[in-house]
Amino acid sequence: MATIDASIVNVSLPVLARHFGLPLGGAVEWVVIGYLVVVAALLLTAGRLSDVFGKGSTWGAGLALFTVGSALCGAAPSFGSLVAFRCLQGLGAAFVMAVSPAMLVGAFPAEQRGRALGLNALVVGVGISIGPTLGGIITQHFGWRWIFYVNVPLGAAGVAASTMLLPRDAKRAKGRVDWRGAALLAIGLGGLTGTLSFGAEVGWTSAPVLFGAAAATLALAALSRHIVSKPEPIVDPGLFRNRTFALASVSLLFSFIATAAVPVLMPFYFQHLRGWPVGRSGLLLTPLPVTVALLSPLSGALADRVGTKRLAAAGMLVAGAGLALLARIDETASVLRLEVLLSVIGAGQAIFRPPNNSALMGAVSRDRQGAAAGVLATARVVGQSLGVAGAGALFATFGGAYAARTLEHSRGLGAASAAAEPFLLGMRSAFFGCTVMALAAAAAALVRGREQE
Repeated sequence: MATIDASIVNVSLPVLARHFGLPLGGAVEWVVIGYLVVVAALLLTAGRLSDVFGKGSTWGAGLALFTVGSALCGAAPSFGSLVAFRCLQGLGAAFVMAVSPAMLVGAFPAEQRGRALGLNALVVGVGISIGPTLGGIITQHFGWRWIFYVNVPLGAAGVAASTMLLPRDAKRAKGRVDWRGAALLAIGLGGLTGTLSFGAEVGWTSAPVLFGAAAATLALAALSRHIVSKPEPIVDPGLFRNRTFALASVSLLFSFIATAAVPVLMPFYFQHLRGWPVGRSGLLLTPLPVTVALLSPLSGALADRVGTKRLAAAGMLVAGAGLALLARIDETASVLRLEVLLSVIGAGQAIFRPPNNSALMGAVSRDRQGAAAGVLATARVVGQSLGVAGAGALFATFGGAYAARTLEHSRGLGAASAAAEPFLLGMRSAFFGCTVMALAAAAAALVRGREQE
């Protein structure tokens, strides 16, 4: 549900923008960013809550919140309420995402855990792969509200099943939950993404943008001091004293900043510039996640044989090449070319992620791998939110957001529309920025130190 929901929303962003009369820019991005900011802020805290209140109870509560949030999103009367309900969805998703791996590991004997996690990864891959196509079909034939309503019966059945079938936790950990750390992370990340999202629209030197930047800076500085001084902080600072762990985390963050914008911007290219229906747009996005799902197991097996550092760096170089070539497309690009480029970007991600995650998790002792997994998940979601906001800022700054609105009223004109060129300039700027981040991710992978045994 969670993986399908994310990709369904991406492909439907142009429809949402049209429905609420919004251009591609700061506002419409928050259908994605609001969800991600809440997940990023609460993932680590949700894991701690599951230790205190029980994994089964926390997971069931998270699924219930996600389901209620889905129903409210479908019924949202305004764009502001839709973003608020997406944040509620994110609250539920944070609980589910934080607890699910630990529940899977605890439910199987040691000799079956790899198989169980592999099957879970397959389910996630399938969800990501079918999301764009399913979202396009649902949106085109039933309307955007049904991309949220489709979660409701599944979620209700899941809540009922979890109540009846999941065992109660016999032992629960003692300790405090770092609510202050979670709040500082939310303020810092929210202020930073908000500044990036709205800077081009309202002016980079305007009072709201400067206030958001100042709030983000102060919150993140306070979070750094808080993590170092608090006995049980939201994240263990000792993890980052390990060079391999720290740089693998940085590389992971940069990789998601580099690639998160592709499934968000490309639907606008398909629907606004090329005039293709949302169903076709969803189908055209599918090669990227399918390539990731198919190649990731092979990349993981290869990493066990040749090591993780150079393979991870090579993956981000491949993704960077795909992003750079995607930045050069125009309104006449063939479908075959588009599909090949999306597949190249997906291949780069697939080559990068398993070895980088293996290095990250292998850099810490077994008793700290739960905390390491929390950092991994948080870095992924933070990277996604910053990637969407940053690429959107570049797109809007170079005129793409205004051009997208103009194209909305002249879909299908292609080169005949005067707005085509500024739209492409904005998109190229965004994807070249993503290329730079991909190269930074490759560099961080190369300098992280010796391979871990």
